[in-house]
Amino acid sequence: MRKIAFGYSTACNLRCGHCVAAEEVPNSATIEVQDAICIIEKLALSGVKGVSFTAGEPFLYIDEIMKLVKLCASKDIYTRIVTNGYWGSSPEKIQTSVNILKDSGLSQLRLSFSRWHQQQVDKQNIINIAKYCQVIQLDCFVSFVTDFSEEDVSLEKYLQESGVKFFPEPMIYAGRASTIKRPVLHTNYQANRCSMNPYLSPELDMYGCCDAGVHFKNTQFFYLGNLYHESAEILFQKYESNPLYQVIRDIGLTDIASFLGFSSRDIIQQRKCELCLKIFNDQKTLKHLCISLPELMEWKR
Repeated sequence: MRKIAFGYSTACNLRCGHCVAAEEVPNSATIEVQDAICIIEKLALSGVKGVSFTAGEPFLYIDEIMKLVKLCASKDIYTRIVTNGYWGSSPEKIQTSVNILKDSGLSQLRLSFSRWHQQQVDKQNIINIAKYCQVIQLDCFVSFVTDFSEEDVSLEKYLQESGVKFFPEPMIYAGRASTIKRPVLHTNYQANRCSMNPYLSPELDMYGCCDAGVHFKNTQFFYLGNLYHESAEILFQKYESNPLYQVIRDIGLTDIASFLGFSSRDIIQQRKCELCLKIFNDQKTLKHLCISLPELMEWKR
């Protein structure tokens, strides 16, 4: 199924130290709503069946986002909004906002939660929003961004005791988070496969990965093109036909790194997105992988 992370705007009312979507000096860009409507129409024609409104804080442009959600619903496109929940400061605001979301046809609400978010947003906001979503039966979950340190134990316990649905999300050490010290990993040797959902920026640049794809400055490995110059169908075909993307999805980053001669100790100490950046943001390594692709495709356990 074709799906995409839609960055309507990179503007945000918070400045979280762990944000993968922002550099030290944030770049705020926004799509005109009429342009966004045209883009959704084009995405629908290209067979897109899932749109996640993300990037900055979508609720800063909630009237415009709701128009896009309604349009997606009319096209039978699944929609999600990712929000920091700053707007959940009172029962009245929560009820009004969540009711509008559901009436507009929103499929799912995703609430960001972390020790960085909660320095600026009351953690009870998140619980109250999630609880009200349960009441009106709007699918909702809390995305708990963590580096798995001791500092996060109390926050995870708080979520467990609240009775809301949440999932731990490993921190991605890119963007503003690239300066944060990484704790030592203690885990099994794993494949590190990635689904790599595409991302569309407010400038209409499309990338093959919605997590850290915009940060591959040396190689532009995940850059697919711009919707001003190429159709959505062509950009999706680039995404779906790239053999190295397929290797990441099917074989996984661990085996790619092993093929390249990375030591097992080096591989096991890298997070998934870090390992990907180390492999594919180097011109020499990328050229070698392209030349050695047939051999790489056979590099399986």
